Amino acid sequence: MRRLAVFAVMLALGADTVAADQNRPIVDAHIHYSHDTWDVLPPPEAIKVLRQAGVKKAFVSSSSDDGTQMLYRTAPDLIVPVLRPYRKRGELSSWVRDPSIVAHVEARLKANTYAGIGEFHVFGADADLPVMRSLVAFAKARKIFLHAHSDADAVERIFKQDPDARVLWAHSGFDRPDNVRAMLAKHKMLWADLAFRNDYAPGGRLDAPWKQLILDFPDRFMVGTDTPSPERWYYVVEHAKFSRTWIAELPPDVADNVAFRNAERLAAWALGQ
Repeated sequence: MRRLAVFAVMLALGADTVAADQNRPIVDAHIHYSHDTWDVLPPPEAIKVLRQAGVKKAFVSSSSDDGTQMLYRTAPDLIVPVLRPYRKRGELSSWVRDPSIVAHVEARLKANTYAGIGEFHVFGADADLPVMRSLVAFAKARKIFLHAHSDADAVERIFKQDPDARVLWAHSGFDRPDNVRAMLAKHKMLWADLAFRNDYAPGGRLDAPWKQLILDFPDRFMVGTDTPSPERWYYVVEHAKFSRTWIAELPPDVADNVAFRNAERLAAWALGQ
């Protein structure tokens, strides 16, 4: 109850956040609504947070997927469902070696509609293990994207398995801009989200190498908050405000791409819209 009260205060204090800043829509490409958040922040309250932030769409994946489905049922106009393979948070490091994950993912894909599979954590040669190969095959068969929290090596391996895959690189791999540049130049169907990092815009001002990188690849970047724990939901409204601040430094067409159009295009392709 105490946390719910805090969230209520957060919403009240942030009531004019969007109005005080630019009104540019945001598509948040990296949101989780996992099992330890449901009781703290019930679906209607979570949707209020997203709408308060001025979020136009949110790519949501959860541990377990039940969280994503609850949000989607509450606001199908807002939620873009993405299937996380984890049935619970503890599977983050074990899932890629657990054959039962394959049947779980396949059953979910048959039961529901998804724009992508992920966010999953896989690094290096683990991307070539049978479970990960199955996810790549599922995405290919259904023409949906993969949201990979991975190093560059794992991303390379995914593209070797399916050269036509569409991959959203979570956190831009937490990599340096020169390495991100090399990956984007090499892989035309690779997008990068900027979730859970602010080195690209310290203090809300775009870092010069990152700004040039975004200008050179205006169709490939997306913003995201990342809410792996209940506490991270406190930052959704503030993060949208932060995003609008540095995005405003870009030319208007590029700013709109990064804020919402790139994510909208990827979701529309995956959902056949």
